[in-house]
Amino acid sequence: MKKEIRIAGTGGQGIIFAAIVLAEAVGVYENKYVSQTQSYGPEARGGASKADIIISDKPIYFPQTQNLDILACLSRQALEEYIKKLKENGILIIDSYYCGNFNKENIKIYAFPFSLIAKEKLGRELFANIILLGSLARFTEIVKIESLKKAISHRVTPQFLEMNERALMVGYHIDQL
Repeated sequence: MKKEIRIAGTGGQGIIFAAIVLAEAVGVYENKYVSQTQSYGPEARGGASKADIIISDKPIYFPQTQNLDILACLSRQALEEYIKKLKENGILIIDSYYCGNFNKENIKIYAFPFSLIAKEKLGRELFANIILLGSLARFTEIVKIESLKKAISHRVTPQFLEMNERALMVGYHIDQL
């Protein structure tokens, strides 16, 4: 099993943090091989941001993504820029609040207003990235929710842990809201 994943959006949306949490969850807590790379524009906030994660049962000799199995986007700009890298029959997860409606044949699309749900359920849009991770676990089954919880507890300060865990579970049960 080898899966290539890209999480993308704009600076300030927590794209890099989400990718680091996902990589730690599968690499440390599920004992899989993982590679995580990231890039973002010179603007810390508002510029393009993407992070790639490769998950495999075997050693990874080339750490760059080539054909994405999963693309998760929190911005329309990221969606338009990276959709061409998604494989046929791949999985697309988008924030419908920022990405709007999107349709493409031969891929599975999960569209939810992550940012709006973060504001409504948790009081801050800041948690959209963690809600996205919960949805990624639910709809792709590439990572166990328990592994994400452990990685979040390792990466988040105690004062923000409860809110991040809530955000993760909101994402995991997003289709039941």
